[in-house]
Amino acid sequence: MTRSSRFARSQRGTIVNGILSVVLVLVILQLWLLIATMNAYLGGDYDIVVPAALASVFCLLLNLGLLRYLYVLER
Repeated sequence: MTRSSRFARSQRGTIVNGILSVVLVLVILQLWLLIATMNAYLGGDYDIVVPAALASVFCLLLNLGLLRYLYVLER
């Protein structure tokens, strides 16, 4: 008996649902970060732009890492 994957189909479905939940939280966090940053920027607080951009890039990298994990999971 050969194993094509180390996870069963039901286990992969659970992993994918968990990853999608984390991605949803990260996307909501990025939207909140954008709104808060624009509010601060338009209010004259220019020091918040760079840290907010770095936090947004970090969220993007987390999402890309999770996407890469999904591609590896499907092999």
